[in-house]
Amino acid sequence: MSRIPLPYSQKVIDLFRNPKNQGRMEKPTVTAVAGNPACGDMITFYMKINDQEIIEKITFESYGCAANIATASIVTEMIKGLILKDTWKELTWKKVAEEVGGLPSVKFHCGILAVGAVKRAIRKYYQQKGLIPSWIPQKLTFEEKQALEEEELAEKLSKK
Repeated sequence: MSRIPLPYSQKVIDLFRNPKNQGRMEKPTVTAVAGNPACGDMITFYMKINDQEIIEKITFESYGCAANIATASIVTEMIKGLILKDTWKELTWKKVAEEVGGLPSVKFHCGILAVGAVKRAIRKYYQQKGLIPSWIPQKLTFEEKQALEEEELAEKLSKK
């Protein structure tokens, strides 16, 4: 069986080799996880959010392929210093894919997982405060659903 290497951009390769903001954070304001048991990709984001609802610091841990690590890394760079509302409205998996110089279609899920985890973290932050702003939809976003479905599947598989 031969394996053809995926056509990753130079930026994906660089971020895979030298990820930004990687590692566990002590005492984060909020954390969120997303994973894909089918391919083994897992991401955990740790966020420090200040009283003005600005993401002061964000780090990640990632287990998975080059695209998973690169998209998690670029997301931290894209949203650090942003207000939560702006992050929610502006962060999309397509923008993440563009920021890393494109992704092979079989790796789009990596951007979806990263965005889903961030949106889950923002939703969780407000749930912890007991206040959901009107700009967060009651129903989960596409990215959140994907992250949640994959996490639930991973949990079911781990019980077998």
